[in-house]
Amino acid sequence: MGTTGIKVDKNGFGALPVQRVSFNEAVKLLHKAHEGGIEFFDTARFYTDSEEKLGAAFKEKRHQIVIASKTMAKTVADFWKDLENSLKNLGTDYIDVYQFHNPNYCPKPGDMAGLYDAMLEAKKKGMILHIGISNHGLSVANEAVESGLYETLQFPFSYLSGNQELNLVQKCQKLSVGFIAMKSLAGGLITNSAAAFAFADKFDNVLPIWGIQKESELNDFLSYKKNRPILDGEIQKYIDADRHALAGEFCRGCGYCMPCPVNIEICNCARMSLLIRRSPSNLQLTEAVQAKMGLIENCLQCGECSAKCPYGLDTPNLLKRNWEDYKNILSGITCV
Repeated sequence: MGTTGIKVDKNGFGALPVQRVSFNEAVKLLHKAHEGGIEFFDTARFYTDSEEKLGAAFKEKRHQIVIASKTMAKTVADFWKDLENSLKNLGTDYIDVYQFHNPNYCPKPGDMAGLYDAMLEAKKKGMILHIGISNHGLSVANEAVESGLYETLQFPFSYLSGNQELNLVQKCQKLSVGFIAMKSLAGGLITNSAAAFAFADKFDNVLPIWGIQKESELNDFLSYKKNRPILDGEIQKYIDADRHALAGEFCRGCGYCMPCPVNIEICNCARMSLLIRRSPSNLQLTEAVQAKMGLIENCLQCGECSAKCPYGLDTPNLLKRNWEDYKNILSGITCV
């Protein structure tokens, strides 16, 4: 991972989804991941109880794993508060990689916010070992990589990515910045994990962190250690078809557009049409989900979600299209 000196298995564990399962389920999943050879675990202060679950799982194995966490702090006081809370939750006295969590600018030494200076102080004290940044915007990501201030960059990267993202990966390799690939399954829109793994495996400086919530998902990625998927003609054909099917605007489900003033669950509702077709489940048709989709009727067209979208989507229009399609799906089911 760049200049960090960290070397880990090319299977990272993205611990955002473990906040959605029980404490015992999460600990069991994390234990199995580590026993299967996964060494890198990424979490964040923003991920509710994810840090606590990692702390419970690895309190006796801390030095056998690499932990990355993040802070969304906007002030120096909140930075230290976040760091102290993360250390407490994780049950450790240091974090291997501490990252600024999707800031809208590139923190630097001496700037008004003082956040990078706080990060340097934390590193000097041994509370963190390496300084990283996560982002969804190419301009901030490129600036961070070129600045020489960051040892790692976490950025969305999958076989649905374009040339700009590929150039960013290559820039990180050239400048010895570790590249942590989030959204390698495009927020659930990529359903062929073998194809996703084979694509990521092409890049020896890319560490994909798979968002794992179920044991069946974990089993797939662990199996690829022995039976490594190869990016052959068959898988490439599948990838090409997926790229064609998902061409144009689509929501990655990152959630940075939220909260919504009228409580629309944008990160799921704005991509329901794709989800219901690519990974269909009866859970997408429950009364609870229908009620959530129905909230789209209350959209104020305020534009807050579009302004915050790191991918520049026309989110209100995307919500409207998904709602109309969802109603048509429900109508067809009712007729049957």
